[in-house]
Amino acid sequence: MIKYICRKCNVNTERSECPICKERTELESSTIYWCDDCNIPLFEEICPICAKKAHRIGGDLRPVFPEERLLLEIMIGEPFKYKDASVWNASGNHYYADGKKIKFTVSQTKKLDAKEIRKQLTQLSSENSYDVFEANIKKFVTANQKRYDYISKEAMEYIRTKAENAALTEMFVSFSGGKDSTVVSELVMRALGTQEILHLYGDTTLEFPESKEYVKRFRKEHPKTLVDTAKNKDKNFEELCEQLGPPSRVMRWCCTIFKTGAIQRRIQTLFKGKKKILTFYGIRRSESSSRNKYDRESDSPKIATQKTVSPIIDWTDFDVWLYLLTTGIDFNSAYRLGYTRVGCWCCPNNSDWSGFLSQIYMPEQYEKWHTLLVEFAKKIGKPDPEVYVDEGNWKARQGGNGLEYSQTSVLTFKPCALQENALNFELQRPISEELYELFKPFGYINKSLGNERLGEVFVVDRNGNLQLKLQGKLGQTTLKVSILSKTAGHSKSMKAVEDKVKNQITKYQMCMGCLGCESACKYSAIAIKTDRSGLVSYKIKDDKCVRCGHCIAHYDGGCYMRKVMTIKR
Repeated sequence: MIKYICRKCNVNTERSECPICKERTELESSTIYWCDDCNIPLFEEICPICAKKAHRIGGDLRPVFPEERLLLEIMIGEPFKYKDASVWNASGNHYYADGKKIKFTVSQTKKLDAKEIRKQLTQLSSENSYDVFEANIKKFVTANQKRYDYISKEAMEYIRTKAENAALTEMFVSFSGGKDSTVVSELVMRALGTQEILHLYGDTTLEFPESKEYVKRFRKEHPKTLVDTAKNKDKNFEELCEQLGPPSRVMRWCCTIFKTGAIQRRIQTLFKGKKKILTFYGIRRSESSSRNKYDRESDSPKIATQKTVSPIIDWTDFDVWLYLLTTGIDFNSAYRLGYTRVGCWCCPNNSDWSGFLSQIYMPEQYEKWHTLLVEFAKKIGKPDPEVYVDEGNWKARQGGNGLEYSQTSVLTFKPCALQENALNFELQRPISEELYELFKPFGYINKSLGNERLGEVFVVDRNGNLQLKLQGKLGQTTLKVSILSKTAGHSKSMKAVEDKVKNQITKYQMCMGCLGCESACKYSAIAIKTDRSGLVSYKIKDDKCVRCGHCIAHYDGGCYMRKVMTIKR
């Protein structure tokens, strides 16, 4: 049972929104019970089947499928020990068989031989059976019918309310191939009474093999549903790891480059001209502490034109699996193996358990990734690279120390001794026409007012008033920027204009086509392309840019990559 409390109204509710004041509530408790007689988990304390009182087993819970159960048995050295038991996994990654805790912790996997375990799995899998599992699931579904009815009805009513004033051509389901987006997909199609709603699948190029297979099955099973794919074909993950270092928990540059940017591009193509797009999202607050702060409905912080609604935001793992097992719909088979999340298989947010499973089920990919991590550790001077990788320290790294690319975040400049409010920059990249593109958010580029011989280019506002003067010849690295108006770029002081100028020059030096700026612009005015040789082209379309300046200040320092590549200066 889930209990939320609104301190303001002093009321309890099963949702994280107060039914009275509509404000956020606090999670008071989450309890899953175990019925010893029926040998199943329950949402309510009194078992609907036997009417006996159950006891608490944890705050959340998920089923352990026979594939994962056999793996667990092999790891503890007793194959098929629990073949007739009701096996589940409770919060904290604790395994239970018939309601009793199994003596096993993930830390034990560090001492196990993945190759030997894989060999035993191959030998014993044919003897594994689903009979007992299916019998227990049947009881589980029957006993928790009331909870299923409540969560599914509430979610579908919410979906219908949010879609009331939107056409099918103005909405889509964000589809990852994971269990949460699978549930949202089914709920949306049921609530709206149609399968003809676009599903947008973000292929990060780092998907689990099981995820790719599931998406194929989903397409086949839903012939009326258009499943479109968003994919960044310009970038290679391994090459970027060489340049930027592997992503970490605090520097997940991969999401911006391979997910957000690619999805935004596809949205622009599919919903051309639409001012607001409704997105059904499978996000849940119980997934992490950061997601616990999410609202059920919001404007996307990453994609400007997107309004996201999250129908199952208050669901637990217990609820998600109750829905999947009650409806009997197909889902990603990676969960049968024991994975609890199926985003990118090498994500730094993945648990040690997920990493161990990858050793078992994806040995070639795992070994290749492990080698890449060790080589990176050597590159940045770690004294014991193997230990650095095996203990997961790479997941916590911050900044770009030790990486050549990080030096592009350094700005070299000094005030002009002969002119007030002017800065002389020594660029790390020769001046090109692309430099002027980055100054369009300040106004309109005017070359006719300047002295071509001196490389002068002016930036003027809509009324022709001078804002900035750029002085530097094409192909050279010396640039002088004179600030001619303290309101340039919607600023209120010379210092504010100066900071914005530095932002754009930083962006000019660092741009590697991450698509962050392109995603942030709600007017689709920024176009970033990377050619086959790796050269990046950054263009701002004059006919679409409204000179709002949002792209200048959207990221600290002007550029997403500056944040990622922060170094000790």
